[in-house]
Amino acid sequence: MRRVLLTGFAPFGGQAVNPSWQAVRLLADGRPRDYQPAVAELPCDFDRSLPALGEAIEAYRPELVVCTGQAGGRAAVTPERIAVNLQDARIPDNAGRQPVDAPVVPGGPVGYFSSLPVKACVAAIDAAGLPAEVSHTAGTFVCNHVFYGLMHLLATELPGVRGGFVHVPFSPEQAGTEHPSLSVEESARALDILVRTALTTKTDLPVPAGTLH
Repeated sequence: MRRVLLTGFAPFGGQAVNPSWQAVRLLADGRPRDYQPAVAELPCDFDRSLPALGEAIEAYRPELVVCTGQAGGRAAVTPERIAVNLQDARIPDNAGRQPVDAPVVPGGPVGYFSSLPVKACVAAIDAAGLPAEVSHTAGTFVCNHVFYGLMHLLATELPGVRGGFVHVPFSPEQAGTEHPSLSVEESARALDILVRTALTTKTDLPVPAGTLH
């Protein structure tokens, strides 16, 4: 069985739940037949998140790593295209840290591209009737920190492993009437489609997915 590691985050910012963790756990509970998922909950903590990710990768030895996070305000599942070497926290993390203008990896490259076929993944999710868009920024909080740290680890120590980051919207219980949302079940379905697409697609679709601003 092909081994896949999926991670989600613990709740942060005053929320009681985090749909990224709920969705990957639900996906794994469904026991997909054509790949073997392992899941890990990462702390929303600049200092602890990357060590936790590294420990999970060491324990599970996956061929594919898909880290996920919550993006309140977004209406679609959004595979991220670019990780940047920047920490600039608008709010404190769960340990109270709030780094400003600090690198994720001192001396590291400015950025890394995801090694997921992000456009093909979006097309496959969309074909299943679920909302999906390519995103060109994972922000500058712990999500981007983990995305950059993952891609740096794969580039420097695990070149045979592919990986990337995906944001999911608020769940309905979080969003209320003020924000768009997607059910945890739909986010889990979208992530399952993304994993299957990534496992079978090495070359991304040559279609436009850029933005004007």
